[in-house]
Amino acid sequence: MEKSALLLGASGLVGGHCLRLLLEDQNYGKVILFVRKPIALQHAKLEQHVIDFDHLEKYSHLAKVNDVFCCLGTTIKKAGSQEAFRKVDFTYPVEIAKIAAQNGVEKFLIITALGANPNSSVFYNRVKGEVEVAVTKLPLKVIHIFRPSLLLGKREERRMGEKIGEPLLKALKIFLFGPFRKYRAIEATIVAAAMIQVAKQNLQGINIFESDQIQHLNFSPK
Repeated sequence: MEKSALLLGASGLVGGHCLRLLLEDQNYGKVILFVRKPIALQHAKLEQHVIDFDHLEKYSHLAKVNDVFCCLGTTIKKAGSQEAFRKVDFTYPVEIAKIAAQNGVEKFLIITALGANPNSSVFYNRVKGEVEVAVTKLPLKVIHIFRPSLLLGKREERRMGEKIGEPLLKALKIFLFGPFRKYRAIEATIVAAAMIQVAKQNLQGINIFESDQIQHLNFSPK
């Protein structure tokens, strides 16, 4: 039986790969997107909805799917303020998770980040940790949380931290082993492929995948 998926964040680095792989996957017969503006892509399985993310509750009837893939995320620089960042990385994911719970969605998958911790002194990590806590308190059947390290891949816009960190982490890769393996940079396409692979497995409850675990999941990214 073909499944349906709702994807948020399809214009982002991981979300873009996730969209491509979902459309290619025969297990999914319908892929629904919630977007701010249409994506220039047409496909028989694709259904796009341009929505107001500040009023997600208005679109709950469109979110009656099997699996929800939440790939939302921004930076403080791009968002313009910590408040705006929090809206994208905390408020929107929690609101869509609430809708997913109300609709009886089978699996909720979300990307946070390496170091996510609600008690962190680092604002970014604290917000990522807070969204994990909020989502896991909801009556969702299955929750999969992915905590990737620095993401590698081509973005529309380059982030200064990634410009500096990407070559450094690539050079340090051979020294990052054992408990430090999770700090290795990871290809965005690997994260996307891991999300879809995990969604097709029969894992129950709340599952957290650190970056090194994501890297070694049993799948073959395209």
